[in-house]
Amino acid sequence: MGPENPYDALLLVAFGGPEGRDQVGPFLDRVTAGRGVPPERLSEVAARYDTFGGVSPINGRMRSLAASVADELAARRHDLKVFWGNRNAPPLLADVVATMRDVGVERVLAWVASPYSSYSTCRQYGEDLDAACRAVGAGAPRIDRIRPHHDHPGLIEPAAARLSEALVGLPDDRREGAHLLFSAHSIPTSQAETCGYVAQLHDAARLIAARVDPDGRHPWEVVWQSRSGSPHHPWLEPDVGDRIASLAVEGVRAVAVSPLGMPIENFEIAWDLDIEAARRSEDAGVSFVRARAVDDDGRFASMVVDLFEERLAPSAARRSSGSLGLRPDTCPADCCPAPARP
Repeated sequence: MGPENPYDALLLVAFGGPEGRDQVGPFLDRVTAGRGVPPERLSEVAARYDTFGGVSPINGRMRSLAASVADELAARRHDLKVFWGNRNAPPLLADVVATMRDVGVERVLAWVASPYSSYSTCRQYGEDLDAACRAVGAGAPRIDRIRPHHDHPGLIEPAAARLSEALVGLPDDRREGAHLLFSAHSIPTSQAETCGYVAQLHDAARLIAARVDPDGRHPWEVVWQSRSGSPHHPWLEPDVGDRIASLAVEGVRAVAVSPLGMPIENFEIAWDLDIEAARRSEDAGVSFVRARAVDDDGRFASMVVDLFEERLAPSAARRSSGSLGLRPDTCPADCCPAPARP
């Protein structure tokens, strides 16, 4: 840390996931704390994890991303420690903040593993970072956060490349005119009305579709997955599986799904897309391919370092390819408010 660099660490922050059957219960308890989720629902989700040995891909992918980011920082001559912490599974944020304090870290810039603006993908991470610092107490480092960045080329370009690769996997006689589905985690419509989440996802999907299909041969749309709320409250629709079924009725013979809303490979991608959406496609007679997540593309790690360097030179040009304008470094106090709990 010096006069030209106020930070002595970069913290990568993720949702987290279990890495064994013994971690599934504590993980789900953290995720659902205070939400009144019925025990039978938790048992159902736990059984899904059990089919994967209780392991989500996300932690392994975050380890690899942290190593890639550290290499990129070193290549650009930044002497900076890189840490990684999760909201809901070890390494938990409070433990990582304590570790940073113990090794003398004083000021941190945090990158959150979602580029979109909503309560659950942005503000809640800030709240959890604040809570971690309070839990650590005296000596906890000051933590700033990197801005939302849905249209950064380091996200858009690898997502387009991965979707193009996926399209090649469709049968030759079904590839022409295949439907492109950009999937993201559904949120309550009441929450969506108070943030830029939906607009940002549509902007990113438009940018990717233009690169994958400049001639407009493939219809595209944004769909939703992983709904977890009460059936009595409206969430964003259509569900990806429901949409595949309705497209089949309309005569669509092939779909290519991009997990646009979740750039880090994780359990919800594996279950909701690779298992459930693929099964719905097979039942409907629709050919199905899923684009890989982008976290292991070198351009993605480079993007994280780009976003770090933005904070070192606020007047420098910022990389952005969309139409919605740049988000500020510090979110306004009234953006992405917490949802009202019933």
